Amino acid sequence: MRRLLLAMAATAALATAASAQAATATTTIADAFLTAKPTDVLSYNLIGLTIQNDSKENVGEIKDLVISGGQLAGYIVSVGGFLGVGDRYVVVSPASVKVTYNEGDKKWAATMPATKDELKNAPEFKYEGRWAR
Repeated sequence: MRRLLLAMAATAALATAASAQAATATTTIADAFLTAKPTDVLSYNLIGLTIQNDSKENVGEIKDLVISGGQLAGYIVSVGGFLGVGDRYVVVSPASVKVTYNEGDKKWAATMPATKDELKNAPEFKYEGRWAR
């Protein structure tokens, strides 16, 4: 009789644990799907986007994105090159780049309060190691 009670208690505990896991899995799945808002920016809108400074000078081009912990941590910006020759890469904070969309022109724009020289003198990012192309 004692064995029977222990077996029933163990079965009930396992069923409760399985039920809790199923509920957790359901919650996780439901949270996995989102809806993009009209104000959101897609990565393909950013890659290749020319950055201008406040004087309307082209100071760089967004070449890549740095994702850290699931969040946008930086833009890899190409500076100083001409037609892909002599490019130098730097990482800039997303907070330092203002990305806008002009509904009339249907064009994206990026501005940053930095000069070409400031970007050229910023710490260089190299596509090497785990980031090698």
